[in-house]
Amino acid sequence: MRYKNICMNLSGTLGTGFWYLKFLRKHMKILFLIFFSCTYLIFPGGNEEKPEWEKYFNEFGQKGSFVLYDFNDDKYYIYNSERCNERFIPASTFKIMNTLIGLETGVITDENFNFKWDGIKREIESHNKDHNLRSAFKYSVVWFYQEVARRIGEKRMQHYIDLTRYGNKDISGGIDLFWLQGGLRISQNEQIEFLKKIYKEDLPFSKRSVSILKDIMIAEQSDNYILRAKTGWALRVKKNIGWYVGYLEQKGNAYFFALNIESEKPADNFGNARIEITRKILKEFALL
Repeated sequence: MRYKNICMNLSGTLGTGFWYLKFLRKHMKILFLIFFSCTYLIFPGGNEEKPEWEKYFNEFGQKGSFVLYDFNDDKYYIYNSERCNERFIPASTFKIMNTLIGLETGVITDENFNFKWDGIKREIESHNKDHNLRSAFKYSVVWFYQEVARRIGEKRMQHYIDLTRYGNKDISGGIDLFWLQGGLRISQNEQIEFLKKIYKEDLPFSKRSVSILKDIMIAEQSDNYILRAKTGWALRVKKNIGWYVGYLEQKGNAYFFALNIESEKPADNFGNARIEITRKILKEFALL
């Protein structure tokens, strides 16, 4: 009886196995298409690691990472991919979001909206005067955007950050400090996704607000391209964090980039390195 049961179990197992093989053979094409579709959703345009970009960081004595995204080809070029997923305080790159929220809430009326200088002398001389939105963005005037944030208020600020899913969405640390030394964090990959939504105008902001932002973001323009960008430098955290994020439009395509570097004791070239490393990579792609 025991031998009979073993044989029956073995027969059943083999029968099940043959059934699976028959099923797989019959539906192999469908299963392959399902697998391919799932893979495409996870890696839509594919990634290309660029370890050779280390030379650009070494040239300036910097540690960091870089993401470049080709919109038309839907492809990412990445240096130090693991670090590109790590979240850092956004520093002045948050001025991009702060501008949108300020415009959308009516705190800022347009690019000519002006704040009077409060008379407090600050380290950067260009900050010690009256500024409008355009000049405040260009010269990264901290006090201007701190006043914008105060007038927006915590409730409205949190609402729009939640709505856009900006980084970790944490605005703890003070309404005029959370992006400088507070709880807000964002990764390079998240910066790229945010910039793509600005480009496509796929955010919960009016076309007017996005149009004004795009205009004041122009850092460089020629007959062949338009470069929109924003720097950032976090000084009030343990390690100095340097950012340069934006996108370049050329010949019907857009190339999005996010650079991040860090240093406990930044050298004199720390600020300049953010832009120069980016430019070298863009030139490698014949975009500048």
